[in-house]
Formats: sequence, structure tokens, C-alpha cells
Amino acid sequence: MSSKIDFDESTNLERSTSGATYSISHARHASPFPEKRTINGEDAELADEPQKSMVQDRDIRKKQEFGGWVLFWLAYQSVGVIYGDIGTSPLYVYSSTFSSEPSYDDLLGALSLIIWTLTLMVSVKYVFIVLRADDEGEGGTFALYSLLSRHANIIKRDPKEESMIKMERCLSSDMNRPGRTVRSGMEHSRIAKTVLKLIGVMGVSLVMSDGVLTPAQSVLGAIQGLEVIKPDITSATIIGVTCAILVLLFLIQPLGTSKIASTFAPIVIIWLVFNFSFGIYNLVHHDHSVLKAFSPYFAGAYLVRNKTDGWKNLGGVLLAFTGVEAMFADLGAFSRRAVQLSWMCFTFPCLLLAYIGQAAYIADDPSAFANPFFLTVPPGMFYPSLVVSILAAIVASQAMITSTFQLLSQIMKLSYFPQIKLVHTSKIFHGQVYIPFANWLLMIGTIIVTAVYSNTTRLGHAYGVCVVLVTFITTCMVSIVALVIWQLNPLLVLFGFLVFGGLDGAYLSSALTKLPNGAWFTLLLAVILSSIFILWRFGKEQQWKAEAEDRFRPSHLVTKGEGGELRLTSVFGGDALTDIKGMGIFFDKVGDMTPLVFIQFLSKFTATPEVMVFFHLRPLSMPSVAPEERYEIIRTGIPNCYRMIIRHGYMEEIFTQDLGMLVHEQLRNFTIHESLVPNRPPTNAIDPTAGSSSTTASSSSNPSVASNSVPAPTDTQALVSQRLAKLQRAYESQVVYIVGKEQMRIRNGTNVGRRIVLNAYLWLRENTRGKIASMRIPTDKLVEVGFIKEI
Repeated sequence: MSSKIDFDESTNLERSTSGATYSISHARHASPFPEKRTINGEDAELADEPQKSMVQDRDIRKKQEFGGWVLFWLAYQSVGVIYGDIGTSPLYVYSSTFSSEPSYDDLLGALSLIIWTLTLMVSVKYVFIVLRADDEGEGGTFALYSLLSRHANIIKRDPKEESMIKMERCLSSDMNRPGRTVRSGMEHSRIAKTVLKLIGVMGVSLVMSDGVLTPAQSVLGAIQGLEVIKPDITSATIIGVTCAILVLLFLIQPLGTSKIASTFAPIVIIWLVFNFSFGIYNLVHHDHSVLKAFSPYFAGAYLVRNKTDGWKNLGGVLLAFTGVEAMFADLGAFSRRAVQLSWMCFTFPCLLLAYIGQAAYIADDPSAFANPFFLTVPPGMFYPSLVVSILAAIVASQAMITSTFQLLSQIMKLSYFPQIKLVHTSKIFHGQVYIPFANWLLMIGTIIVTAVYSNTTRLGHAYGVCVVLVTFITTCMVSIVALVIWQLNPLLVLFGFLVFGGLDGAYLSSALTKLPNGAWFTLLLAVILSSIFILWRFGKEQQWKAEAEDRFRPSHLVTKGEGGELRLTSVFGGDALTDIKGMGIFFDKVGDMTPLVFIQFLSKFTATPEVMVFFHLRPLSMPSVAPEERYEIIRTGIPNCYRMIIRHGYMEEIFTQDLGMLVHEQLRNFTIHESLVPNRPPTNAIDPTAGSSSTTASSSSNPSVASNSVPAPTDTQALVSQRLAKLQRAYESQVVYIVGKEQMRIRNGTNVGRRIVLNAYLWLRENTRGKIASMRIPTDKLVEVGFIKEI
């Protein structure tokens, strides 16, 4: 049999045309454990599998970069998703800022505040600074926390994910003194770690709370716009139509971000073009002197002149940038360059001209402030603009819906929420996701909010607080990133923090005046969500601690007796292991060391299948994996035991009725391939003539010993043939899938408070854990091994 073999020196992996990648590092490097070599049935001691990590570069998530037409396509899509919320603000900013007809000076002051808020808060802060603080393409406050955790040791990680995280912690000697001091303070202070965790989680919770409120606010506001043409429309009709549209909006979410964005983008683009055109028209036909509001003097004069009332009116001005948090949170669905392009080249100019044009009209007719958009449209454009505004207001909620999906996927990666079903919706843009559970929960929440609040005035009181809190949290965390990761001059960072933190603080203090009138609702919801996230994370950390005692290498579990038979080590009782006919596939959730289910199986049954496979699935952040890179197999230190890793993309299905056949075929190819590596016998091979207790070790650091232990080609072929026969017999006898069923139990003596928290975690865990049925494994071939861990 012939096969083409290539050697990859950088990874010590052997690629074959059989569609697999096989590790050969064990054959090239001496094991650090004592070994004996065997030829034709002489005894050999158990050797551990190679120390080389089975995590490869392709396993680690990388940021996608786009250019050319794909970049313009993404920028086009981002308009349809990100800017629906901030883009519809011209409908109500002036009416929310003023309670009576404004004077010319107050109008100039409000316009100046709007212009400089959009410029500083959105364009400078978010577009040019915050978007650069992404975590491998992901955005949002939790992405900032994740980014910091890769550059500083501030969190505990899931053992399943730990080796697949790209840590970029610099040596202290390579950092400037301020950055080194801040990082050291974070790493050595439990309070600092807790505060970072809390504000990271709170930022996510605030955006999600906004995700419940925004769809209700935007759709309800759109339907209330029908009162302009039908004043006698009833409140029940408005609420009913709003709920129906909300249900429809959430029903189309499974189509995916790309399709929805491509559909919604024309609506938002037409809406923004209308605002751009109307702004120019009003500037030409009305008071163009409002252009002097570009001077920040008028913003300052407005606040000085109106004092407390001016400060309170900031709560209306902040509505001009509601939705800015979605720009960062939705970054993973698009890209930094696409968002920058769509904002700076299109959305920003359109919004500026919209507000300036409305101000020019209101300067001539102050009563127009009450309905600043519809009362300022050019003649003959009322009904077209009404239709487009309703459609734009409806799609405005998509920004927060998408943000919720993106942020929830991030917190699941860091084990702050159960691993619920997540669907990647695009083969091209890997960061676009849809989460069914979150979608239906959001739908229920928005419908309840719509029914309870019933009008946009009451909803408006609850609106805005979350946005400003998130922007303030973002300012704080980006400042830390600037010191620790970017290593900027601390004076420059302090200046930026004072400017942007001051703006955040001014708007936040004004927004908090709405707290008694409805803003408490979103804050309460955010606190509840944060509590759930922290609760789950605490429970997971206790679970990892309980499972850590069972993380060891196979040689700690199995040894050889004096007669060459396999036995459990003295730690596990020292009993001899008997053979079970067939192939046992043990599901391994970590992918290294000894699977917990294997430990429990051997401890309970003191027996091993003829052929054992530690089966580990490794999902990658790509739609599919090339066949030649999908499978990786190495021998463990236990005879007839293999570790098999299957890498798969999010569009591929692994669990099929033929899984056993797939494993058998790959093991067969691996065994054949071992014999084709020049000048060596098969890696850690088992001599079939001596039974399962005999192994062939890997190459030695002593060349003479290694050369003496290489059997003749005919002997190697005989060994391979016998191994293949044994593998075939085991497969034909039976294939059994062995999975662990872990039950967590609270340790006796745990105090009451801790017991309540852990009971809540266990309840969540029991009701969200994956079910065996979802694996589509044949029931008659499935063995569940139950065991208990105390936390």
C-alpha cells in the first residue's frame, strides 16, 4: 500500500491523503517517563502520551479581516442593523429636550450640544478609540474584560477552553512603569478583580436590558405615528398592532444577521437620505444662521444660562446618541473598518444635517419643536416620510436584538452563562450568530413591556439610563486597556478619561433624575441579569475546583503488574483489569489528560474494552474544516488506547449513526500510516502476539538503542497486520459509546448562604445541561457512567 506523506516541521504532524492529521512527535522525542523497548513480545512499561500540546494555531479564534467589495458589503449591512436606533433619534430629540417653545439662543445651545455630543461621544470616542479595543474582532464591555484577561492574570478559566485562549501577557520588563503598576494591582488585588468582573458583567446586563426596552419603544413609537393621519385610533389597536409587529420581528431572526441586515439596510439608508435631503432643504429655505452652533461656545452658554434646567435637559439631548453602545456590541457581526466607514462616510453627515435642518426650521417656527421631524418636512413629502419613518422605527430595534446575541455568545465563552444553543448564520462572516432561547425570551419581555407601559411617554422615562451607564463603563475599561495593553502615556490617558468621563458623568447624572419615573425598571432588570451571570460563574468555579483532583495523566491510573497484566495503580485499589470485547469510545470534554468518564469506568468495572478511544470534539470558529485537518490521533500510554480529536466547523454535523464506523476507519488509517514513517516502528505500538500488555515505546535519545529496537520491515508489516486484525475484531464485536453523567452535590458543613447560592446554581445546571438525546447516539450502544462530585 502506498500513500503520500508530508512532514510539517513546525507542528510535528504528519498529514496524509486519507483525510487525517497524525501526531508523530512521540516517535521523535524521548518520553520523560521510564520506558522499556520491546521486540516481538518482550515486556514494556507503560509510557505516557507525548507532552506536546494538541492545541494548534487553527484552534484559536482569530479576527476576520475584510477588504474591497466585501468591506463595502459589510458596511452596507451595518447600516441596516447598527444605525436604526441612533438613526431614528431625529424623530424626538428636540421634543424631548424642550417642554415649551425654545428661544433662539436656547435652540442654538441645544443644537451645539447635539453636534459636539455626536462628534466627541460617537465619532471620536467610539469610532476612533473604543472600536480599536476589540477582543479578536468582538466588541462590547465584556469583550473589554476578556481582552484584559488575556493580557493579565485576573480570571480563572474553564479547563476545556484554557489551552485554546491566546494569552498575550507581556513580560514586566517589556512594559512601561504605569502599565506594569496597574497590571500588578489588578493581578494581586481580589477587590480589583471583583470590581472588573462586576462592571464587565453589568455592562452586558445593561445592554440586554436595553434590548428589552428598545424594540418596545421603537415599534410602539412607529405605530403611534399613525395618529398623525388617524387621530381617533384607539390605544388597544396601537398596542395590538405593536405586539403583532414585534412577534413578526422576532420570528424572522433565525434568517440570520446577514439576510436581515441586507433587507433592512435599504430602509435605513432611505430614511437617512431623507433626513440629509430635508436638512439641506431647510437650511436653504429657513434660518441658516444656526450653522454657528458648530462653535462649542453656544453649548457652554446654554448650560450656564439655564443652570439646573439646562442640566436636566441633557436627558433629552442624550437621546441623540442612544444606540451608540450597539455600535461596539455589534462589532463581532461586522468589522471595525466597516463600522467606521458606514458611520463617518454616511450616517454621521446625514444625522448632522438632519438636526441642523430641523433647528433652521424651528428658528423660524418655534412651535415645530413639538414634532421636529414631520413638521419640518418639505411640501409633498409628508406621506412618503411617514411610511419610511414607521418602517425605520420598526427596524431600529434590530441593533439591540443583534447586540444581545453577540454579548450572550461572549459571556458563554467565559462561562458566565450556560452553554445554550447558538447558531452561526453565515459561512462568510463567522461572528454573526443567532441564539433561539434569547430570541424568544426577548420577544416575551418586549411584549410584556409594551402592554404594561402602553405608550412611548412612559417608556421614555425608562430610556437612556442604560445607554449612558454603558458608555461610562466603557470609558473606564478602555482607559485601563490604554494603560495596560496599549501602554500609552498616563497623562494622555488621564486627559481622555477626564474629557469623556466628564461627558458621561454629565449625561448620566441628568438621566438618573428619571429613576423614580421608570428608569428603575431597566436598572432592576440589569441587576437581576448580572446576578444570574455571577451566580453561574461562581458555581462553575466550584465545579472546576471539584473536578481538578481528577486531572492527571493515564500512567497515574493504570500500570503493569509483575506478570505484564494491566492493573489499576495502588491509588485506585490495584485491581487487575479484565478485557471486554469490542471498541469503547469514551467522550472526553477536555481533550487532554485522562477523561473523567474513563477514570470512573475503570474504577467501577475494573475492565477495559479491547480498543479504547478518548473521543474529543473541538469546534472551531469557521464554517467547515478541511478533511486533511479534521482528525488528529495519538496513542496514549495505555495499550490499545488512542486519543482522537475531531475538529469541526459550525456548519458541520459530527454525530451521525455512522460515528463508530468513522472512528474505526480513522484508527485503521492511523495504524497503517504509522508503519510508513521511515526508520521507525509504529509509535508506542502494541505487540499483538503478546496481548494488550505489550507496548513498543517511542524513539530514544540513545541512537544505538533506538537503532537496535527497530524491527525488520517484514516484522513491522506483520505487527501492523495483527493490529489491524485486532482493531477489526473489536469493531465487529461491538461499538459502545461511553459518556459521563456527573451529579453535583453540596458538601456537608457548607454555610447557609453558600448553600443557597450553590442550590440555585445546581438548579440552573440541571435545567440547562445538554441532553444525551441531542447527540443522536444509538440508544442501544450508549452507556452512561454516573458519578458524584461534591462542591
